[in-house]
Amino acid sequence: MVRAPLFSPGMIPCNEPPWGALTALDLQTGQKRWEVALGSWIGHELGSINLGGPLVTAGNLTFIAATQDTHLRAFDSESGKVLWQVELPAAAQATPMTFVWKGKQYVVISAGGHGKLRTKLGDAVVAFSL
Repeated sequence: MVRAPLFSPGMIPCNEPPWGALTALDLQTGQKRWEVALGSWIGHELGSINLGGPLVTAGNLTFIAATQDTHLRAFDSESGKVLWQVELPAAAQATPMTFVWKGKQYVVISAGGHGKLRTKLGDAVVAFSL
């Protein structure tokens, strides 16, 4: 059973932050390699509710949006360090995808927002070349 988070009267989660995280596991040992707060909420980098998964490339990059803010982030898959982030026209509670066209790799994300999460709404599909 998944429990919904409890919120204070000021609408702040009652559990300790991070309130959303990106975690890397070593599949050989089952051990956690690293964990970072994912997303900003109420103006703080304490993590946020996450809906959407990551995309991991062969070049050791992990792309993820999924947060309540409007950013797509690229992490170093080995260390968890944020290497790049960009603000999207709307929130992206979606999993990025990748494709190669004419020898160049692209990462694409659908940025439409989420009404029930009250994130910024839109209707964009945004592509970035690697």
